[in-house]
Amino acid sequence: MRLAFRIKHHFFNAFRELFVHHHGSLEFRAKLFTLMIASNEAIKVENYILVKNIALEIYKDDEDRANLLLLSTKELVNKIKEKKGIHLDGLIFDIQKELKIVPRYAKKIDTEALEKFLDLADSEDTQIYQRNILEFLENLKKETLKIQKD
Repeated sequence: MRLAFRIKHHFFNAFRELFVHHHGSLEFRAKLFTLMIASNEAIKVENYILVKNIALEIYKDDEDRANLLLLSTKELVNKIKEKKGIHLDGLIFDIQKELKIVPRYAKKIDTEALEKFLDLADSEDTQIYQRNILEFLENLKKETLKIQKD
């Protein structure tokens, strides 16, 4: 990553909510990616390359925004792996809570994109666990969008 971006990222980190356009949306997506990555015992660099590629698709080649999503995802994964006040169950709860507060975030759950993480699973058990997470997210999305319509 460019040095200018890294400096900007550290500055934005301190004031992220004020300076990053649609901060909540970006954080929500980071939580979805984190859920898939952290559910795998062996986190590979390929996971983060995949996040970056998906982010570039989402943000239409806005590299700075894609990097922010990547870095936010890395921060959350590190918090989970280092057991710094966050764990997978808590992350799932946060996602559910955010969807109750901001139901339109359900449209940001792209299980097709998240399925790509299955190829990076280190074992069959991990892959089964990740499939269960995807199924849960898809059901949560459908349920939230249905409630929003009613």
